[in-house]
Amino acid sequence: MADTTPPLETARLRLRPFTAADVDAVHGYHCLEEVARYQYWGPRSRDEVAAEVAKWTEPDVSPDAPDSIVFVVTLKDSGVLIGDMVLLFRDRDARQGEIGFSFNPAHGGRGYATEAAAAILDLGFDRFNLHRIFGRCDARNRASWRLMERLGMRREAHFREHAIFKGGWDEEFYYAMLSREWADLRRGTN
Repeated sequence: MADTTPPLETARLRLRPFTAADVDAVHGYHCLEEVARYQYWGPRSRDEVAAEVAKWTEPDVSPDAPDSIVFVVTLKDSGVLIGDMVLLFRDRDARQGEIGFSFNPAHGGRGYATEAAAAILDLGFDRFNLHRIFGRCDARNRASWRLMERLGMRREAHFREHAIFKGGWDEEFYYAMLSREWADLRRGTN
């Protein structure tokens, strides 16, 4: 669900809440097998994307304590939509969050995902005072785990054949970072 978090801006990107007008751009990459391969969903039809976007545009009942915050990622100079990011609040008492992302491969290799994910980590640690943020991905999803490593997250787990995923056993990596580690990285004192 969406909340009332204002858009985030980085040097090259703007992360903003979803609108109904985003359906076609999101469908443009959510329909691709290479994007859906390691997601919990398969390539999505336009109607499926429209249903998801409708969920993501609903106001959250508690803007100060949302269940999740979802953003589209756009290029600041052109407004072109290149991906989406989510920050999930997993355990309020322990101040734990999870980061997730999907990007249009047509815009890959330029550091946009790393820049957007860093903005989400800033949001989670600074605005929402999270203690730990983790991310997880299929072990075969090199682009995702390399992104988390570029952010400075550490691999905490490698689960082997722990669940059936799209008809076969999966292997999953878990990465995480503590708020103090992120602060040290931002200060350059790691």
